[in-house]
Amino acid sequence: MMKLVIAIIKDSDAPPVMEALLRKGFRVTRIASTGGFLRHGNVTLLIGTEEARVEELLETFVSSCATPPPGQHKATIFVIPMEQFIQLG
Repeated sequence: MMKLVIAIIKDSDAPPVMEALLRKGFRVTRIASTGGFLRHGNVTLLIGTEEARVEELLETFVSSCATPPPGQHKATIFVIPMEQFIQLG
């Protein structure tokens, strides 16, 4: 089953994370966003992947995101089941 992974990371972490994901063969869509509480620049990444590769994907975020200041997180990640996946040609 396919999964949709929505990951919100700091904009400064986006280049190394995206590079690592692309190197591993993941396809990534980047969307600029802004955090609600501290109003810092964020990036939202949308990634479609097979369920079997979700753990590899999460490990890539752990190893590619910088260590955050106390009280903050490296990333906020949602893993959502996809009932249907369509690419139009």
